[in-house]
Parts: sequence; structure tokens; C-alpha cells
Amino acid sequence: MPLIVLARLALSLISLLVLAAAGYLLWSWHHGYWLTDGLGRALHLREAWRLWTAVALLSWSFLGRLVVTPLLARADTEPTRAERSAGRTLQSPTGSLLYVEEHGPAEAPPVVLTHGWGLDGTIWFYLRRALSRRYRVIVWDLPGLGKSRAESGGAVDLSHFAIDLKAVLALAGDKPAVLVGHSIGGMIIQTLIRDHPKVVRDQVAGIVLVNTTYTNPLRTMIFSPLAQALRWPLLEPVLRLAIWLQPLAWLSAWQSYLSGSAHLANRIGFASQVTRSQLEHTTLLATRNPPGALARGNLAMFRWAADGVLQATTAPALILAGDADIVTKCEASRTLSRAAPGGQLEVITDANHMGFLERAPAYSAEILAFCDLHLRSPTPLNAMTRPVVDA
Repeated sequence: MPLIVLARLALSLISLLVLAAAGYLLWSWHHGYWLTDGLGRALHLREAWRLWTAVALLSWSFLGRLVVTPLLARADTEPTRAERSAGRTLQSPTGSLLYVEEHGPAEAPPVVLTHGWGLDGTIWFYLRRALSRRYRVIVWDLPGLGKSRAESGGAVDLSHFAIDLKAVLALAGDKPAVLVGHSIGGMIIQTLIRDHPKVVRDQVAGIVLVNTTYTNPLRTMIFSPLAQALRWPLLEPVLRLAIWLQPLAWLSAWQSYLSGSAHLANRIGFASQVTRSQLEHTTLLATRNPPGALARGNLAMFRWAADGVLQATTAPALILAGDADIVTKCEASRTLSRAAPGGQLEVITDANHMGFLERAPAYSAEILAFCDLHLRSPTPLNAMTRPVVDA
């Protein structure tokens, strides 16, 4: 999301400056300087402090995360991991190749999980484990991220993602599914409701929007007036440079990851409960995903809005928010809950944008209860009636 993009940019520059300083000190130490002694002999002298300072800065540049992560996060009791199971590739009508995994009983009611931007399907480690005991959990990677491949740069936008989600939802067959989306995942669900209302009416038993927004996220983040003012002179040019200079941007991202500055940037998406594995997992995914794809997705979010879309659906909605979310402020979730007919808002305490990780038991309990209510209810889906006019 844009706030973390700004933080990573600033801290990456600092990390590169530290590396440059180390390089200069090594060069100046090796070059040394010449003096003439009392006998007229030329002496080549080197200052040891330059060498040792350079070694310290280089160590920080490539090993800093080993020190930074324990300082920023608490020890784990249940570590999260970027683990995969057997998956398959699905051809989307957009032309993108979507990586999909399925977990849990094959005949159970389906739940589709859509992750946030910069991540991939492995980020659902806790929720997937909680749901798959009784549900068929379908997890996918957004195009351009993880193991999914976008058909082109133009396929990295919310309208295309909604078509991709429609293709993933088709795997549920004739069983209505609950759609769960975090951050941009929630935005994609809203786009699906806007662009494909018949699909939602016929195939969706409920929606869960997790720490998300209804409009350009620059408008619903902390310091939003400043963020919007910086969009054209700073954010847009930097993101376009990341597309054009992707190899250099990727090298910078990995150096930032190794130094720990990327961990520091991603730490702002958590509140006080974050553990080391959660911070490491999030930072690793944000680093190994292509900078060009990340930039295109952020640019697409700047041009997106779905104000009032939830008014057009009868699907029951659970809106989950973190009271400490600075990436998409809690007020955005309140607006969503007011727009959704019968929408249920739950605000999780001491949870930031990545609250579904740091407060996993609380988020998982809410989502599991919602699925139990709407996927195991004897009331037929079509009984939840209010006519929806297809677009």
C-alpha cells in the first residue's frame, strides 16, 4: 500500500547511502595518503578507523536484518511460514496465469481468500489453517505476484483482477462461497460486485472485507492530505521509475531487505503484537515480488473507487477493521459497513493493517463464525432476496 511504499522508499535510500559510505571509506582506506619522513623517504599510510568503519557499515548493509528483526518484533509462539502445498495453474479470461491452492475437505463449502498487494497466498497461513478444518479453502496469488503471471502490464488493475477472481470462484462449482479479501483483496471483491453482480448474486454466500477501503487508498490512510499532495510530484514518478528500471529497483529492494531497513518500513503496518516470523514473512514477500508489478498495482489503486457499491448486493457482509490501522483507517471500514445492507462491523483492538496476522486468533474467530453462519445455515441462498439489477 502507498504508505509502506513511501516508507520503503525513504529507508531504501538511507540503506543505499550507508552502503555508499562503506564503499567510499574502503576506497579512501586503500588509497591512503603519502608522507615524507625526515630522511626523505616516501611513506604510504592508511588510517585503520576507515577500514573498521567500512567493515561495520558493510556488515550492517548485508546482515542488519538479523539484528533489526529481534528489536522490532517479539518472539514467536506459532511462527508463520511462506510455505506452499500442491497447487495448480488456472488460465484466466484476462490471459493471466493464476496459481491456485486448495486446502481442506474437497466436498466442504468453499471459502476463497484474496490477499493484499505486495504479498501472495502464503500470507493466509493462520486463517487457512483455521478454516481448512471444516471448509474447502481456495487460495490464489494475484497476477504478477507469487507464482501467478499477469498477461501484461495492463492486466494489473482492479477490473482485470475482478475477472480473475470470477475465474477462481468458478472452481467452487455450484456451491455458493464466502469471499474473504484483505486490503486490495477487499477492493477486488467490491469491483466484482460492481462489474459482475449476477456472479455475486448466484455464487456468493457472503463477503468478508478485511482492513480495506472503498476508494483510492491515498484518501483513507493516515496523513491523507499530504499523501494526495505527493501523488503527482513524487509517488507516480517513483512508481513509474520502478517499472522502467526494475532490475535496479529489485537490487535495491534486496539490499534494503538484507540491511533490515525493509523490515523497519513494513513494521509500520503492525501494532504491538507482531512477531518476528510475521514481520519476516511480510517483508520477504514484499521484497521478492517484482517491483514493476508492485508499482503497477499501486498506480491502479490510485485510479480506483467503488463508493456505495455494497448497496447493490444482498450478500451478507462482515467488515473487519483494526483500531490502530494507519494504512486504511478504521473510518473506511465504518463507511463500508454503513453502505452494506445489514453489514456487520467488527473492530479488533490493537490491530494495524496486518492485523489478521498479529491478531490472528481474533480475526480467524470472526471469519470462522461468519462462515459457520452463512455456509452451514439451512436457509437457501436465494431466500436472501432483494432483486439485484445486473450491470
